[in-house]
Amino acid sequence: MAAILSGIAASPGYALGPAFHYTPYQPAVCQSLVPPGQAEASVDHYDMSRRAAREELELLRLRLEKADPERSKILSAHQSILMDAVLDEEIREKILSDCYAADWAVWQSFGAYIRRVEGSSDLLLRERAADLRDVRDRLLRCMYGIPPQDLTLAEEPVVLVAHDLLPSDTAALDREKVLAIVTETGGPTCHSAIIARSLHIPAVLGMEGALELLPRGGSLLVDGVEGQVILDPSQEQREEYRRRQQLFMGKTRESARFLPLPAVTADGQGVQIGLNLATARQLPPEQAYVDGVGLFRTEFLYLERDDLPGEEEQLAAYTQVLRAFGSRTVTLRTMDIGGDKQLPCLDLPPEENPFLGSRALRLCFERPQLLKTQLRACLRAGVEGNLRLMFPMVTGLEDLRRAKGMLNQCRLELEREGLPCAGEIPVGIMVEVPSIAVMADLAAREADFASIGTNDLTQYVLAADRMNPAVRQYYRPFHPAVLRLIAHIARCFGEQGKPVCVCGEMGGDPLGAAVLVGLGIRHLSMNAASVAQVKRTLSLLDAGEARQAAEAACAMATGEEAELYLRKRFANLL
Repeated sequence: MAAILSGIAASPGYALGPAFHYTPYQPAVCQSLVPPGQAEASVDHYDMSRRAAREELELLRLRLEKADPERSKILSAHQSILMDAVLDEEIREKILSDCYAADWAVWQSFGAYIRRVEGSSDLLLRERAADLRDVRDRLLRCMYGIPPQDLTLAEEPVVLVAHDLLPSDTAALDREKVLAIVTETGGPTCHSAIIARSLHIPAVLGMEGALELLPRGGSLLVDGVEGQVILDPSQEQREEYRRRQQLFMGKTRESARFLPLPAVTADGQGVQIGLNLATARQLPPEQAYVDGVGLFRTEFLYLERDDLPGEEEQLAAYTQVLRAFGSRTVTLRTMDIGGDKQLPCLDLPPEENPFLGSRALRLCFERPQLLKTQLRACLRAGVEGNLRLMFPMVTGLEDLRRAKGMLNQCRLELEREGLPCAGEIPVGIMVEVPSIAVMADLAAREADFASIGTNDLTQYVLAADRMNPAVRQYYRPFHPAVLRLIAHIARCFGEQGKPVCVCGEMGGDPLGAAVLVGLGIRHLSMNAASVAQVKRTLSLLDAGEARQAAEAACAMATGEEAELYLRKRFANLL
């Protein structure tokens, strides 16, 4: 009987082909010192290796630049990390002053930055550690004189099986040779998943023991929709795969037709679609077909640097996005970082329970100048477009009132200084903590809008760390407790005539979008790759029927029961 293995569905689609094992270079570095008289020679060796690594990256970048400019930006980012002046100074200091061997200095210096980033509870931030590891390993390989290992595949197209893929590996993937990707680590926000989706390569990630369980050359059927891999599928399973593949390809082609169209349900209910953005530098082509930015994650301005971004730098970044979207709304979330996100530019003490610690707005209250600098930049940028401001990790009205007081103070300062700034702008809250969700009736009186972060709300309501595979079965976004809270928030804000948006993963999932509309949500924000499919789903959805289905799910006893019911009820849309 064919073995069926499960992982995380990271890029939808189906593929059938032989397994190809790929193992990226993994350095083995031992602690070692050099005599003081040899320190200069070690620096020279480091310099030569650094130049070699830069040349490799430049060759890869040039090879990709014309074919796929977006993927080539990964390599440009790696060049920036490699040539970072602060990191370079630290490595030289360890060699010259501490007499570290060059490879040990590189390992220690990069390691400090990697540990700060990879401890984050935010998947998007955590995955940035992969870039640092990738650059570090390339530099060490050059130090040891080991030639680059290209992702050379067999002559026939294959299913790529690996423990993990480096960002530079995924950037150089050949769509004609890679049928699908299976890795032992990773999730839907890692580089492998993002690149796989952009290239329409099915991917199943986080499959523990994949290299051992999926032998080289073994026939694999990869289901990137359900997150499953079948080893040596039967003829019946192959026929079912072909049927599902044809259906999927048909839906994909059909979904593409909906990208430029407004999002409207079958019974005429309009739904606003926004983008989740993490950077001002890379605006996807889908930006032309959405109603604005539902979530601009400003914390990415603070990554991979040893200094805090100043007011002028933030002003430039925010202005770029506002101008790009013109009259459409841009919802900017103030920085959502904290004790669990050890960033180089903030000296934050470690916390035993960072999920419940000093983070986001709490951190900003402890260090008010951080928030004031950001608020001043926001107000100044607000004259360039349609800006909304949103505060994360709000636990009660005292948080909102204090933050609004700081915003008003910044506005008065700018007016006294004679600097152009926006007048009254809409101020909203992220609803991700159960306390403010329960008090949504009172919050709706003082906030201009709300945005529900379903990822965090789900993990806080169900006490299930979404980063912990051991409790994955408890993390259920369609649990009746979560659905009831979302319905409560939508109802309370609706009674005050104020909008509610969902910007978590649930909003970009076709089933999630259908359920959310049934719960009364009319604003969804998502990653660019989800826009067309969600628009298609909404076009087939009757909002009245969705409301009945959502009410039925809210009345059910278990998360599993509710999800099974919803998947069956909306099967024709998925």
